[in-house]
Parts: sequence; structure tokens; C-alpha cells
Amino acid sequence: MAGTAHDPGESATAGPHDGSPYDPAAIERWAPEPDKRPGRTAFQRDRARVLHSSALRRLAGKTQVVTPGTVPQGGAGEYLTHVWDASPRTRLTHSLECAQVGRELGAALGCDPDLVEAACLSHDMGHPPFGHNGEQALNEFAKDCGGFEGNAQSLRLLTRIEPKRFVEDASGRLVSVGLNLTRAALDAATKYPWPLGAHPTAPDSPKFGVYEDDRPVFDWVRRGAPADRQCFEAQVMDWSDDVAYSVHDFEDGLHAGHLDPALLRSAAERADIAAVAAGRHVPAGTEPAELDAALDRLLAQEWWPHGYDGSAVDQARLKDATSQLIGRFCLAAEGATRAAHGTGPLTRYAAELVVPRETRLECAVLKAVADRYVIQRDELERLRADQRVVIAELAEALTARAPLGLDPQFRALWEEADDDRARKRVIVDQIASLTDVAARSLHARLRQ
Repeated sequence: MAGTAHDPGESATAGPHDGSPYDPAAIERWAPEPDKRPGRTAFQRDRARVLHSSALRRLAGKTQVVTPGTVPQGGAGEYLTHVWDASPRTRLTHSLECAQVGRELGAALGCDPDLVEAACLSHDMGHPPFGHNGEQALNEFAKDCGGFEGNAQSLRLLTRIEPKRFVEDASGRLVSVGLNLTRAALDAATKYPWPLGAHPTAPDSPKFGVYEDDRPVFDWVRRGAPADRQCFEAQVMDWSDDVAYSVHDFEDGLHAGHLDPALLRSAAERADIAAVAAGRHVPAGTEPAELDAALDRLLAQEWWPHGYDGSAVDQARLKDATSQLIGRFCLAAEGATRAAHGTGPLTRYAAELVVPRETRLECAVLKAVADRYVIQRDELERLRADQRVVIAELAEALTARAPLGLDPQFRALWEEADDDRARKRVIVDQIASLTDVAARSLHARLRQ
């Protein structure tokens, strides 16, 4: 993004609607451009660009929690397909579900629904093959060129990698500006508005939202924003993400047969769930009794699935339970936020999303249940170990043989790169763009 001829500050298109709470700065684009079809709002254009992007389509082939259809059987690389694992959620289905939750919650709070939906659809675009497992392996490979973080990669993809709009730099060379979304859309998709090592409360946190060489566009997006603070639409996106994956991972675990609901009444099993929650999903100092009470509140609901046998009736009951859980979590956030900020439109930096502590703990308990009974299964850990080997060996092979193995887009960037650090970042970008199947296929081809 650095080096474009654009002067960030030129106005863009008309606002989202008459009487919009979004000011002209919110709808600016890095590169000004005319609308192809009058009558659309700036945020409708953003949503359409994300929805039609190849990066969104590729999420269909990227792991959410369980790699579709496979678990390891025997040695590394040997797999057995199970009928009950035929259709777990992928990054794409998760993003679509997150977008539906976020659009409705955002609209109820006065956000532009197209803006929130665009942010929800795009928030996971930068995630690499094999889910968070692939993210960790790529971060290890990229530690000497700025690291790897899926959210920082999403910003890079939206503003640099996804081919949609090009501008000339000072030398007359065409430079990609990615999807050229509005400032508000990019800000709403930014879950962690700080660089590596600048987490506002935990400097050692691995979570960050921008690489150093993407700072020009990040600084443009964040112009005038309070330091380290998510905009309101990003907070809605973030909570919608938590709601969608906590509820749907729980649903998938029941549907796949990994979880017997009766276990949730066992004292020993509940202690395990609380330990997982305390270690990964709740703030330090959360009392086990609070987590126990959160689980009890959920189990006390009349719609809670106390049993599941896969029958059509139980499938319908489980689907109703997922709907009830989403409604419970969203309505709690909507009510608490309205109580704090009133009834007017809540946008950008005019408010904070308020989620009651009890609601956050209920959501965290659901995450811990899926973590304990799905993610921590032994066969999945064997698969994850194999996936880490694939990423590491693929990175090694591309480093040794590039530009061989790079797609034309990344080959050109590799050849234009100024130094080894920049070339390594191109290799990271290439690997991050791959689906699970494409990563294994390229790995096999380059290792021959």
C-alpha cells in the first residue's frame, strides 16, 4: 500500500443513506473512484466487494475447527473419512453465520447493517489453511519478518493482496490497493487495532492487527480514532464472532457424536470444563463457581438439548437450541448496551458494546465444552501435528525453490521484492492464501 500516488483525504462517494450518522471520513476510500451504479450506498458497495471476492470463496476450503471429512488413521498423511464428519463448518460457513448474527445485532443498535455484514464476512479472510494450527506454524516461519497473525493478514488481504483496484505509484508502476473498501469498513473488520507488541494490556500477547509494512494504510484507517480502541461496529463483529463459533461448535460437537449432553451433569466432567475455560476462555481470576453457575443457567433452559440421538426430531430440537442461544446472547448485549447508551443510533466511536459478565461466561462455557470434547480429541491432535509439518515443509520448499511454486500474482511480487525479508513475506502471503487441499497438493508437488 505504501507508495501509492493517492492523497488520503480526498472524499469518496455519498453516505450510506439520508441522515446517516456516518461522516464523510467514514466513507472515504484510499483510492477515490466513481460508483458504477448510482443509488447504492458506500457500504453496500463494500459488502458486495467482499461477497464477490475470491478470498471469501477460498474460506470454503479452510478449516474452522475440524478438517472436513478427515481424521488421521495410522501414520502421518493417512486418513479415514467418517460419515459423521462429512459436513462440519468451514471458515466460510462460520463467516456467513457470523455475518447474519452481526447484521441483525448491528441493525438493532443503529449501525449500518451492510457495514457490519461486510466486516463479519471479511474478518477471517486472512486465516491460513488448517485454522489456528496453520496460523501458529506460519507465525513460527515468519518470526524474523514480522510474524504472522490471521487478523493482520486480513487487513493485508483487504488492502493489498486481493486483486480488485490498482493505482499508479510515484514511478508510474501499478500498485494494488486490494478491495479499496471504505475507512469505516476496514476499521470495522479490525479486531486488534494495534501492531505486534503493542497490546494495550498484555504486551506479550500474540494478537495484533497490522504488520509494519502495512502501517500506512492502517494509520489512514485509524486517523482520528482513539488509540487501541475498537470502533463500535468492530465490537459488534467481535461479539458476533464469539456467539457464532461458541454456539455452532457446540452444535457440531453434538451432531458429530463427540459430546454426550449427560456428561455436563457430572461433577468430574464439569471440573474439566471449568479448567479448560479458565485456561483459555475467561479472564484470569474468574472463580470456578461463576463458571458452574453459568453452565447451570444454560442447562436450566427448557430448550436445552439434554439428549441427542440424531433423529429428525432431535435435529430440530438442537437447531432450536442454537437459535435460542444466539438470541439469548445477542439480546443480552442489545439490552445492556441500550441501557447504557440510550435509544439513538450507535456508531463508530460514540458508544461501547456492553455484554453482561454473566452472558460472557455462558458463552465462554460453551467454548470450553467444544474445546474439551472436540478440539482436544487425540485423533485431532495427531492431525494437527501432521498439518504443522505440512506448513513447515511447504515454507522450506518454497524458500529454497521460489519463484518455482508461486502463483503468478505472488511470483511477480517475489521478483519485485527488495530484500530477503520482503521475499519471505511474499512466501507467507502465498501459503496463507491456500486452502487446506491446495496446501497439501503444493506440498506434495514441491517435495517430490
